[in-house]
Amino acid sequence: MIKILDSNKKNFYTTLNKIINKRKNINKSNLKSVERIINNVRKNKDKALVYYEKKFNNNSKIIPSKKEITKAIKLLDPKIKRAIDDTYKRVKNWHSKQKPRDIYYKDELGNKFYYRNKAIESVACYVPSNLPSTLIMCAAPAIVAGVKRIVLCTPKINGKLNGAVYYAASILGIKEHYSLGGASAIMALAMGTPKVKAVNKIVGPGSSWVALSKKLVFLEGLCGIEAMNAGPSEILCWADSSTSPDIIASSMLAQSEHDKESLAMLLTKDKKLIKKVELSILSQIKDLPRKEIARKSLRANGALIYVSSDKKIVSIINHLAPEHIEILSKNYKKYLKDIIAGSICIGPYSSMALSDYGPTQHTLPTIGSAKFSSGLGVKEFIKQISYNELSKKGVAKLGKSGYLLSTFENLIGHSRSIKIRMEKK
Repeated sequence: MIKILDSNKKNFYTTLNKIINKRKNINKSNLKSVERIINNVRKNKDKALVYYEKKFNNNSKIIPSKKEITKAIKLLDPKIKRAIDDTYKRVKNWHSKQKPRDIYYKDELGNKFYYRNKAIESVACYVPSNLPSTLIMCAAPAIVAGVKRIVLCTPKINGKLNGAVYYAASILGIKEHYSLGGASAIMALAMGTPKVKAVNKIVGPGSSWVALSKKLVFLEGLCGIEAMNAGPSEILCWADSSTSPDIIASSMLAQSEHDKESLAMLLTKDKKLIKKVELSILSQIKDLPRKEIARKSLRANGALIYVSSDKKIVSIINHLAPEHIEILSKNYKKYLKDIIAGSICIGPYSSMALSDYGPTQHTLPTIGSAKFSSGLGVKEFIKQISYNELSKKGVAKLGKSGYLLSTFENLIGHSRSIKIRMEKK
């Protein structure tokens, strides 16, 4: 069911790259389907939305009524409500520490330079399936940033609203809701329709179809998306013989049950541990409600990898730059600062599955985008505006080099604009 690899073999990186690259490559068939959906929504707007909702989500109402929402929330177990309350408090508190400060600078010539932070005006939180934690993770930093209009977009499951997601929306103060899912939902939020009001930015994880549609609407310039690739989940477990194979197996299955395109791998110097983890996965998956998804995920994107040294393990980790890493090895401290990932859990008690519920972020970079981006945070919902206020002395001084460089670059309009201000009395 799951591949067992040896990093000492000559073809190791060829095999590893086949696993990770197929998740990076855009499926041409999916691309055509997403483009077709987007263009249908562009042309037929709400009519197209209703068509896709009936087809994929057994839903004919784009906007749920207050009565429907209240009913769904009333059916929710009070224990789940308290868990959502607790999670929101912790996540909001953590993100409140991230708010950036404005910058003000005045130099010796009396020139003034400002960097002011301004919240984005509107954001849609796309929440796949029945995940209230995802709404909290997306909306809490937006609230801290000061976003005025936050929208919930989540599909119905088997034609029903998810009470937990809508309860989370109520405590977050979100009052604008859309029962939509998939590529059609993303296009509606980006473009706007008679019933769906457009937003400035869409955040939140989703299937490869959702991730692809977000990229397309961004490329069209319709709206912003996260500065990362928030696709199907990933985990690497770095473990040694001190770790229970059951813990490793449970962590790999926890991410694999998300999506058939999720990735789960073990890196270890202990060959015996590999066999134990394999047996534990086979045992634990039997009664997993989402076992068919997990099986497909592990078969396509799972691997138990023998690596001969810690240094080589770090090299493989950074080659993948995964969304999640669990370090279940004693000898890691000297390498910790060199590891590239979206999120790192350290030690036997630090469950990555638990981190999905705060206080840190679970909307994280995937398919290697951790090499150049971070998880969702307050800065994602803030734009920074620069201000330049030059003095008479300042333009006279700075203008010299600016005039020379713009003339050298053959931008004569630039040089004239600079010179006019230099000569202004």
